[in-house]
Amino acid sequence: MSDLIYRFDPNGRHAVSLPADAAEAARRLETGNRQFARLLKPGADSASFTHVLRFDADDLGIPREDGTAPAQMPFAAVLGCSDARVPIEMIFGQACNDLFVVRVAGNVLGAECLGSLDYALTALGESLKLVIVLGHSGCGAVSAAADAFIDPTKYLQFASSHPLRAIVDRVFAAVRASHAALEIVYGQQVEDLPGYRRALIETSVVLNAALTAATVQDEFRGRLDPKGGVVFGVYNLMTRRVKVTLEPADDDVAIRLASPPANADEYGRLGILVAGSGMVRELLQP
Repeated sequence: MSDLIYRFDPNGRHAVSLPADAAEAARRLETGNRQFARLLKPGADSASFTHVLRFDADDLGIPREDGTAPAQMPFAAVLGCSDARVPIEMIFGQACNDLFVVRVAGNVLGAECLGSLDYALTALGESLKLVIVLGHSGCGAVSAAADAFIDPTKYLQFASSHPLRAIVDRVFAAVRASHAALEIVYGQQVEDLPGYRRALIETSVVLNAALTAATVQDEFRGRLDPKGGVVFGVYNLMTRRVKVTLEPADDDVAIRLASPPANADEYGRLGILVAGSGMVRELLQP
C-alpha cells in the first residue's frame, strides 16, 4: 500500500523557493516525475511508501494577512495535450501555482495557445524560468493524423470540421518526418511491417512535441534563457515516465526533458534516433 498525500497548514506558510534558472526548473520537474513514476509500481515485491506533496496555504486561496488574493507565481509553463490521462501537475510532482498549464488536443501550437504562452511570459516573467512542450504516448490527435497519412481517405472524416482539421493539419509535418525517418532506418518497405502504424504514431508523438518546442523557442527568442528556456518530453502512459527516446527500460536515467532541435538537420537526426529506439523496434515486430 502506498499513499499520496496532499498537505497544507492553514495557520502557516510553506515557503518554496523558485528555481534560479531554467536548468534548475527542469531538474525539479524531472525529480517530481521520478517520484511520481514510482507510485503504483506493479509487482508484489514493490516497497510501500508515503509521498507527501506540500501546498502553500496562499496557493489554495486562503487570504493573506492583508486580505489580498495570492499572487500567481509559476516557475514553468507547460503546453500539453488535453488527454484526461495526463494530469500535468501530478506527473511532475508539483502543487498548484507551480505550473502555468495550457492544454489542447495534440499539444499543437495554435494562435490561442501561443497567446496564452505570450501572456505567461509577459505577465509572469519574474517567476517563469521554463516552457515545456509535453506529448504523450498513444495520443489521439497524432493517431488521427497518422491514420490519414496512411490512408488519405480517412482525412474526409475531418474535412467538414475546420477546428478538427486544424489540429490534424498541424501534426502532419511530424508524421511525414517520422515516416521518412522510419524509411531511413528500416528501408522503404517499412510500411509493410505489421507494427508500422503504431511505430509511426509513437515516433510522430516525439517529433510533434519537438517541432512545437522548436517553434515556441523561435517565437519567444530573446525572452527566455537561451541555454534551455524551452524543452520538450513525452509522457509514457504505461511507465508514467517523461522520456524522449522511447526506450522501454524502467530506469531513472530515462527520465529527462530535452532541448528542441535547432535546425532541420537536428530535427532529422532526432527522427532517426527515435525511429531506431528500442520501443519502436519492438512495435515493428509481428
